[in-house]
Amino acid sequence: MNIVKQLVQEFQLKEFQVTNTIELIEEGNTIPFIARYRKERTGELSDTVLRELAERLTYLKNLQERKEEITRLIGEQEKLTPEIQEKIKGAKTLQEVEDIYRPFRPKRRTRATIAKEKGLEPLAVILYAQEIKEGDIEKIAAEYIDAEKEVHTTQEALAGAMDIIAEMISDDADDRKAIRDITYKEGIMLSKATEAEKDSVYEMYYDYKEKVNTAAEHRILAMNRGEKEGFLKVKVDIEEDKILHYLKKKGLKPEDNITTTYVETAIEDAYKRLIAPSIEREIRAMLTEKAEEKAIKVFGENLKRLLLQPPVKDKVVMGFDPAYRTGCKIAVVDGTGKLLDTMTIYPTAPQHDVEGSKKKLKDWIEKYEIDIVAIGNGTASRESELIIAELLKEVDRKVYYMIVSEAGASVYSASDLASKEYPDINVSLRGAISIARRLQDPLAELVKIDPKHVGVGQYQHDVNQKRLDETLKGVVEDCVNSVGVDLNTASASLLQYIAGISKAVADNIVKYREENGRFIDRKQLNKVKRLGPAAFQQAAGFLRIANGKNPLDNTGVHPESYDATEKLIKLLAYDLTEMKEKAFRDIEERMKHEKEETVSQQLDIGIPTLRDIVKELKKPGRDPREELPKPIFRTDVLKMEDLKVDMILTGTVRNVLDFGAFVDIGVKSDGLVHISELSDKFVKNPMDVVALGDIVTVKIIGVDVNKGRISLSMKGV
Repeated sequence: MNIVKQLVQEFQLKEFQVTNTIELIEEGNTIPFIARYRKERTGELSDTVLRELAERLTYLKNLQERKEEITRLIGEQEKLTPEIQEKIKGAKTLQEVEDIYRPFRPKRRTRATIAKEKGLEPLAVILYAQEIKEGDIEKIAAEYIDAEKEVHTTQEALAGAMDIIAEMISDDADDRKAIRDITYKEGIMLSKATEAEKDSVYEMYYDYKEKVNTAAEHRILAMNRGEKEGFLKVKVDIEEDKILHYLKKKGLKPEDNITTTYVETAIEDAYKRLIAPSIEREIRAMLTEKAEEKAIKVFGENLKRLLLQPPVKDKVVMGFDPAYRTGCKIAVVDGTGKLLDTMTIYPTAPQHDVEGSKKKLKDWIEKYEIDIVAIGNGTASRESELIIAELLKEVDRKVYYMIVSEAGASVYSASDLASKEYPDINVSLRGAISIARRLQDPLAELVKIDPKHVGVGQYQHDVNQKRLDETLKGVVEDCVNSVGVDLNTASASLLQYIAGISKAVADNIVKYREENGRFIDRKQLNKVKRLGPAAFQQAAGFLRIANGKNPLDNTGVHPESYDATEKLIKLLAYDLTEMKEKAFRDIEERMKHEKEETVSQQLDIGIPTLRDIVKELKKPGRDPREELPKPIFRTDVLKMEDLKVDMILTGTVRNVLDFGAFVDIGVKSDGLVHISELSDKFVKNPMDVVALGDIVTVKIIGVDVNKGRISLSMKGV
């Protein structure tokens, strides 16, 4: 099995890209480091492609190991033939390999193994051979009657022999593959209600059917959940006659013989009792795995966009965590995220102290010079929004507000991390701090929360949790490393996602900072406990130091390229010390007078690295998030009753799923742009058109006030 060749074909890459990437991964390099600092070796593969390639590499290695193991196990039974070896070698999936091994796998006691223990295997061979043209099969079967082995009649002997034949047929790898293919191509997913009169969110699946090979992933997960919760019965239905015809054509000999009837009965039993239930489980497991992968991918894409939302820098923010009985929690943070004050007000039910609450909020807006109010989107959010919208009309200062997802805020509030960050602040108030700070810097704040709890997925609790955790961890890593972090202000939560840095090392960096003051040089990282040379190489380029000794420490230029960078600066007639006051804004113009290839040879670096260095020198400490759409800040609020069909509005995409996108247009409920309304052209995947955080123009095509549903369209607007 040539893994490199297979990856080249699957990913449509050049051989050097795959070979070098495998070498880099096996050397222990992280994906962010490879993507950013080894572009020459990978041919500039993105972090996304590198992760997919790494996952596929792991699968193929596991497949190869399993092939070798099964070859050994069959060999130990002295049943390994050249034909079996060839089948194992040619298997493309783990499922195919397991099918080949199935007849040789040690079995629990089955009807067939019990029949073999009774000495009926020779009779099964006679029956399956179908070579007896005439005679009495009862007489042949009578020879196998043995009271000691509990075979008392010819019928018992024949039944046992047919059980053995049924299992032989069931264990045939080629037959299983063929039946699995037929079931997948022609099978129907059927879903029925366990109690038709019972209301539930699964009503559309109470009498539902869909072809197996076209079943939408989100519907597969919905049916799975409905079945798990006891509302649905789900099965894969297939026309038995077609499969039985296939098995009989293959298993029955055309010549007349006295054993055909028994073999035919065994074939039917093999399919109905052994093959069909097993294939159904395999098909459903395959569909579920495929659906889970899609759900995890959608979750990952949404999470990436959420984490990379542009930060709101240097603004004083009031975090507003809405509630009813327990009161709304308020926290104010300055432009750096430092907590200034907290309080609790009671403008909502049951107290309804609107005027008293507004007075306190006005006093704070003036006292702390508030710029933006960040309102959590949970319980009592829209009631709180109405109060804030009214309040902002009554103050002299220009203040905006924005609805912010509070998903995971309560989880963070009660965490050990929150206790460490705010030991003297009540748990209930920490959520308001989190809401304020996640508006200022979504990435820095949301990394403190388990990615599953950030509220941008669907069915995240139904999918493979290990796979979900691995994928989301990779997404967070890629986001954190693409932005980079300030070594002197980053929390341990943020630092632990930097390439090469473990949780323990992240804690040690913070501890070193507390004991020795701010970092002034990247080289100081070598003094941090447990941060060895390998970790330094992986991490250094992603850690920034503003106003340090070396201006290059505030860029994405890796220390291994400092000599080349300093030579480039001199070549272009700059002075490195100037970087502290100004960036080299005209560097691209100066580079136009030089040949890239010549410069890269002079500096002994690749052209991709040269281009990256030029970008960093043009805008040191640049934040890639600044290039994304800025959030929409509001001063007034719409009500559902204000909405009219054909009204054109601007909104923010809050979630993207298989069937469309949810858009915040400033009312209580987010509106749904169904996949069919995303574009005038056919849309296969909503993410081809929109992404979380996008600012979009939409038209209202339907409003259901009672159900709180808004239907939107992006066609022709």
